[in-house]
Amino acid sequence: MPELPEVEVVRRGLARWIAGRTVTAVSVPDPRSIRRHALGTEDFRGNLLGATVLDVVRRGKFLWMPLADSAPGSQPYGGSLPHTALVAHLGMSGQLLVESPGQPHEKHLKVRITFSPREDAPEELRFIDQRIFGGLFVTSLVPTADGLPGGGIGTRGAAEIGPDVNGHASGTGWALVPAEAAHIGRDPLDPHFDIEAFHQKLRARKTGLKRALLDQGLVSGIGNIYADEALWAAKMHYARPTDTMRRPDTERIIHAARDVMVRALDAGGTSFDSLYVNVNGASGYFARSLNAYGREGKPCLRCAELGLSTLIRRDTFMNRSSYSCPACQPRPRNARL
Repeated sequence: MPELPEVEVVRRGLARWIAGRTVTAVSVPDPRSIRRHALGTEDFRGNLLGATVLDVVRRGKFLWMPLADSAPGSQPYGGSLPHTALVAHLGMSGQLLVESPGQPHEKHLKVRITFSPREDAPEELRFIDQRIFGGLFVTSLVPTADGLPGGGIGTRGAAEIGPDVNGHASGTGWALVPAEAAHIGRDPLDPHFDIEAFHQKLRARKTGLKRALLDQGLVSGIGNIYADEALWAAKMHYARPTDTMRRPDTERIIHAARDVMVRALDAGGTSFDSLYVNVNGASGYFARSLNAYGREGKPCLRCAELGLSTLIRRDTFMNRSSYSCPACQPRPRNARL
């Protein structure tokens, strides 16, 4: 399943190619991929036709595109706040491709959205989904609970990442979020992530650390792969009780999560061209740099530097796997799963 770095790669590609453009046509070859749009295909199409995509914002793995009516006299970049957004969730196998109309249709094409012409950009956004766990829908935007911008672009800021096509950083303007994502916590790359609030909630959970990291209501965007990588980097066991976490411990695991996801984002962010908004549905382009995940029976790289021959172990966890080093991530005696 795509994790936060892969979804951020998609967000950047969409911001580059479709932000600021107006929808001119909508085709839904497979209505199953808009099943979350309760009013059906015609209402989905009607909400999009003539609308301008103002931006592309992300919180965790949720992507949304605030929409403005492009009627004459409207001010899509300086007028009233947007009220609706096109939400995209990639599920396990979803892809969003930006292509020219002449390109052959993909086998698992579900939705096709055509945009106003732009000299340097293809005109179609295609949603492809083999397993149909993802989808698109139009929904209302609601105020954020903390009054801060709905999503963020990363800890390094717009100056380093660069502005989007409209000359501003995505997610830094409107304190709005799709109603269906209002319960989702901010992710570690969000500049408005509140580490003190996270620490207090973490201490109150009284569960295992990895289970808490995977709780999207507590902190979004950390999936199984990057949880294992962050825990390895922070030298913490996945079953450490959250109520034993001190503030420096919480800072260490969040900084580790940020670091591993930024490095993964850097790897994935260099891999798409003008016709392809990239996501491969697995561990992204960071797979060759993993230190723990998927390395069962292989030497712990950190221990190896110390001349030790400790092997990474795999444990069953929440119907999936957890990978850790038994030497530098010792299991606590008061472990909680």
